[in-house]
Amino acid sequence: MNGTRAGVNGHKNGFTLIELMIVIAIIGILAAIAIPNFISYRNKAFCSRAETDANTISDAISDYFSVPTRTNITISDISTNGITNKTKWGLSTTDPDQSITITVMDESGRCPAPYQNADPHWNSNVYTRRM
Repeated sequence: MNGTRAGVNGHKNGFTLIELMIVIAIIGILAAIAIPNFISYRNKAFCSRAETDANTISDAISDYFSVPTRTNITISDISTNGITNKTKWGLSTTDPDQSITITVMDESGRCPAPYQNADPHWNSNVYTRRM
């Protein structure tokens, strides 16, 4: 024998301490890289949800006004299918012929500030879209 422990069939038994420590170090490095990225992606999903809700509301408004006799709109006129129950949103207009403003609030408050600052439609957890 050459100084290593051998099992019944002549194979090594298990792993050495240094091998286990290297594997644990590699797993730790991978986790240190992956976990912050995962949290960032998850938080951006909250931003995307508010933006998607605003687009859904915009589509519902377009659908509502596709009937020529409809000239005024209220929140109760809009179908909210596809919008989360927890989403707070509003609708404002001075003249629906000119523009309609849709505001959707990120209820979670987890949309990252750098993401909001990069998009002029965001202002303090509120996404605003004009039609």
